[in-house]
Amino acid sequence: MPINKLALVRYKTIDNCLQNRFRKWTLEDLMEACSDALYEYEGITKGISKRAIQLDIQNMRSEKLGYNAPIIVTDKKFYIYEEKNYSITNSPLTQQDLGTLNEVLAVLKQFKGFSYFEELNGMVTRLEDKLYKQQHKGKSYIDFEKNELLKGLKHIDPLHKAIINKKTIEITYQSFKAKLPQAIVFYPYLLKEYRNRWFLLGINKKGFSTMILALDRIDQFKEINTEKYQKPGFDVNTYFENVLGVSKMPNQKPQMIVMKIIKEHAPYIITKPVHPSQKILREDPDGTIFSIEVIWNFELEREILGFGEQVIVLSPRRLSGKIQARMKHTLSKYSKKEKSN
Repeated sequence: MPINKLALVRYKTIDNCLQNRFRKWTLEDLMEACSDALYEYEGITKGISKRAIQLDIQNMRSEKLGYNAPIIVTDKKFYIYEEKNYSITNSPLTQQDLGTLNEVLAVLKQFKGFSYFEELNGMVTRLEDKLYKQQHKGKSYIDFEKNELLKGLKHIDPLHKAIINKKTIEITYQSFKAKLPQAIVFYPYLLKEYRNRWFLLGINKKGFSTMILALDRIDQFKEINTEKYQKPGFDVNTYFENVLGVSKMPNQKPQMIVMKIIKEHAPYIITKPVHPSQKILREDPDGTIFSIEVIWNFELEREILGFGEQVIVLSPRRLSGKIQARMKHTLSKYSKKEKSN
């Protein structure tokens, strides 16, 4: 049961009053204390009704909020906690709360490359240890795709900080095609994850060209405080909007890609679209025709080839021909292997 802000102020005020056992608290006293608290914290001047306080006490006593507060009435008018050391702030989390915390923790662990999580991880661990040291730690029922052996993950956090603090950096980078690493003065703008691999979008000072660098090809980098940071001349947040993957050439325009998937596998692309721009154009007896509007790049070809015989490209014709050529080339390799055996 969610608690609104004003109700929480009242619950805490009533709790503070009842913890003070040197005074006897009538319903009117609690009303006055809550009215004062609402004025102090929220600027509310209209006060609080007797009925509202009675409902608050009822809610605190119940299991709805998880408090189960032992509030009793003595002499038919004074409210007090039956347990001397009770406070709603000491209430343990429920089993459901623990399960939720463990699942949240499991999700956050997927981002352990960020130092921000390390602080949160310690906090949650201490909380679990304090409240549940008598219980077995719950299992996680969420498993994300991950590759902890992937190189470059150590760069995520410092690069993220460099982006936030608008720092120019010098990167020692070696692409798969390069024989030797090169030093690049770089203005970083965005970290991008695709298929469990991380990339850095930014501008190379030399030629002021847009580049996308794979973190696993970064050997090292350092901040350059003497080099002024250059802001991007484009919208960083929409840069990959029309891209499947990360490959994108300057001024490259998206195209309408129309494909057909066989009937048996159509539900897969309906429930998990290939791209946010996907549209279902027609459903035929033998399959579903759909479209996406993206830039033609290497990742697009690889995605289509990954469907194998289940998908055919209807347009554009050049892309259809390219996919056919690549599949024929692959088939020819299998044919050569069979002949050699």
